[in-house]
Amino acid sequence: MSHNTVDTTEGGTPAATPPDATPRPGYGRLLRTPGAWTFLLPGFAARQPFAMLTIGIVLLVQHTTGSYGSAGAVAAVTGVSMAVFAPQGGKLADRFGQRAVLVPGVLLHTASVAALIVLALAGAPLWALFLAAVPTGASVPQIGPMVRSRWAALLGGSPSGSGSGPGSHSGSGPGSRPRGDASLLPTAAAFESVTDEFTFVIGPVLATALCTGVHPAAGLIAEAVLTLAGGLLFAAQRGTQPKTGRHGDGGSAEPRVSALSVPGVRVLAISFLGIGSVFGGMQVSLTAFSEEIGNPGVNGLLYGVFAAGNMLAGIVCGAVAWKIGPRRRLVVGYAGLTLAASALWAVHSVPLLAGLGLLVGLCIAPALITGYTLVESLVPASARTEAFTWLTGAVALGQATAVTVAGQLADVHGASAGFLVPLVGTALALVTLIALRSRLAPKASGRVAARGMSHRLPVTVD
Repeated sequence: MSHNTVDTTEGGTPAATPPDATPRPGYGRLLRTPGAWTFLLPGFAARQPFAMLTIGIVLLVQHTTGSYGSAGAVAAVTGVSMAVFAPQGGKLADRFGQRAVLVPGVLLHTASVAALIVLALAGAPLWALFLAAVPTGASVPQIGPMVRSRWAALLGGSPSGSGSGPGSHSGSGPGSRPRGDASLLPTAAAFESVTDEFTFVIGPVLATALCTGVHPAAGLIAEAVLTLAGGLLFAAQRGTQPKTGRHGDGGSAEPRVSALSVPGVRVLAISFLGIGSVFGGMQVSLTAFSEEIGNPGVNGLLYGVFAAGNMLAGIVCGAVAWKIGPRRRLVVGYAGLTLAASALWAVHSVPLLAGLGLLVGLCIAPALITGYTLVESLVPASARTEAFTWLTGAVALGQATAVTVAGQLADVHGASAGFLVPLVGTALALVTLIALRSRLAPKASGRVAARGMSHRLPVTVD
């Protein structure tokens, strides 16, 4: 396996710069990308509420109804609604621009969360909470996919939102920036994975502290305020916003393509359902295990070790110059994840479960990062945000399903049965991934180089 870089100048003449002259990918190079910090900082603030929403709903509804079952049901409706509607928001963002979708979206989300809080505190019936949960989940701003789309626009092999051509630039309008180095795309995917995991460490802790220490509704109130402020600040960063599918080079309209019409995206979405099953199954089963051994406080430690493994692997993945193709990396990474998850049900001690949880976390990041990296080569720039939201939505849907199934199994058969959910979820996804692996092959990019476009195109032999 190797990366062979074809470097052509305008007119199709090979450049003299050898591939080995390209600096190694790394976080330093990534963060020095022009324009990166203008969306990274507001993006980090705007994605914090995403990790606060579910726990905030559970704590508030449980307080007002006295039922964890009702609280979990309302949270599940929110998660399913987000998984269903998020890709549609991504499609609109690709077509009309991120700002055009994000501004009304955060306003709707803030209003929906406020309505849910008022209904819960007023003792409204459960069906009313379900109704409020639908727009709450549907309007969750997809900051993570939008940030990934901006990275792809700045670093990708094709200009943001438009077809390939000489002299193309990322961004839109005045202040558009030259394209960056596509070799940094895996590093960007790793950086985003680590950022997401860090968010899911901070967000739930903050929401829980506010709900238990200030007021049961304080967590959701903070979520709404952060969504509004962070979302509007992120939307204001227009210089790095990818061009829409309505604008191509020379003013010609780029054909609109649905991300889900790309076979590889469908395969990745199925594989990401398995990753979601790990997150959901681990959350519920670790909680059940901690209660079974009479030490509920150890749950935070065990899940923290699991999350730390994911973060550590993400950091390492972003610093490695891979010599094997992404399709094989995805299969190998997923096989490792399935193997690690296969032993969870048999472990009955805290140290062993912590060690195995760390191993499972270490195996998640390579599969997750490689899947996001493949999107750049599979999907046209005009549909990337939608593609990223399909993958994010698949993780959310897999997580919501796993929480429900693992919870029922743990109630009836104990925590060990709940740990079977990550195993079954990853095994089914791995079988699908192996069977449909050929659909993850990107279109041959050599044709573009032959036309004399001024692009440095990575051609991966997988």
